[in-house]
Amino acid sequence: MTISKELLDELLKGCERPEDLLGEAGLMKELRIKLMERMLGAELTAHLGYDEGKDAPPSQTNRRNGTSSKHLKGQDGEVPISVPRDRDGSFEPELIKKGQTRIDGMDDKIIGLYAAGLTVRDIRAHLEDVYGLQVSPDLISRVTDAVLDEVREWQSRALERMYPIVIFDALRVKIRDADSRMVKNKAVYVALGVSKDGVREVLGLWIADNEGAKFWLSVMNELKNRGVQDVLIAVVDGLKGFPDAITAAFPEAAVQTCIVHLVRHSLNFCAWKDRKAVATDLRLIYGAPTADQAAAELDAFEKKWAGKYASIAPAWRRAWQEVIPFFAFDPAIRKIIYTTNAIESLNRVIRKSIKTRGSFPTEEAATKLIYLAIRNFEKGGRNVREWFAARNQFAIMFDERFNA
Repeated sequence: MTISKELLDELLKGCERPEDLLGEAGLMKELRIKLMERMLGAELTAHLGYDEGKDAPPSQTNRRNGTSSKHLKGQDGEVPISVPRDRDGSFEPELIKKGQTRIDGMDDKIIGLYAAGLTVRDIRAHLEDVYGLQVSPDLISRVTDAVLDEVREWQSRALERMYPIVIFDALRVKIRDADSRMVKNKAVYVALGVSKDGVREVLGLWIADNEGAKFWLSVMNELKNRGVQDVLIAVVDGLKGFPDAITAAFPEAAVQTCIVHLVRHSLNFCAWKDRKAVATDLRLIYGAPTADQAAAELDAFEKKWAGKYASIAPAWRRAWQEVIPFFAFDPAIRKIIYTTNAIESLNRVIRKSIKTRGSFPTEEAATKLIYLAIRNFEKGGRNVREWFAARNQFAIMFDERFNA
């Protein structure tokens, strides 16, 4: 559709300043109101079956019955709309539904601000400053609570039959306990899967009240109930009881401790001036070509550093059964397991969202915000880099399980 120059000249007549066009009483807002009212009138015409200004069919009792005033909240502030009515009240417009109070994707704006980590108070202040809208805390809560329905659907969706890699990770979040009303540090666990085609997918999130074998097994069983039949490599962060729960649900899975977490745990014991040297020597362990060579490098590391940092080598030895699967893999697979860039970038997105919150009043409030952070994460690039080489290795090493 082309708007003629003459029509534009007529519309812009008298617009001399920016506020004449875009201000609170500007042309754009008025034009928008008139267009919506015209469309509502067209909807009523279709509903009644006769044009405005014409007579209704003699057999029809329903007629036009004036208008009612409605104020909608939008990016132009409050917008007054005259909504046409019919006598018997059967007219239900699609453009502005009965009970609707917001337009212009205002719900999306509220959810976007919430996902960015803003509190209800911050969102109210932002909407008033930018759009001149006074929005109640209850309205914001209702809008963001609608996300919980999306969370439930997402958390119960069907999953792939097989994932070559699933990385399980945790972060700590302060949440007020429903029973004691005390703020507690609770663990939020996420499972990040890599599909057969190298696509990253967050499989779910769980908030743990009581961490332990029973909890881990419930997570594994949930994944099975949603369609996962096999996991080739499960990467965990050394949590007690987790490997047993994984192998109970997926007996053939190779359980691999997260090398990044193990290295970070080791460096926590080091003085700042020694960190670079310790990290270099640790790299000789996990960079070894074979498990036997890695064990020899661990012996050498202990001999060198035991006098100064006696707890590092024993920590590696305690996790050794979950470290050595790493050495059976080709460098293409090792790189994906070791770097864990995907889970690290996911955690950064989540932490960015929650860093402004001292604590959450409920688990549901924490779940909403973390889910929205995950949704933003998945909008970015989801393909694992250099997957082609790793895929070929998986196809050879796991053969029937990978190719089924």
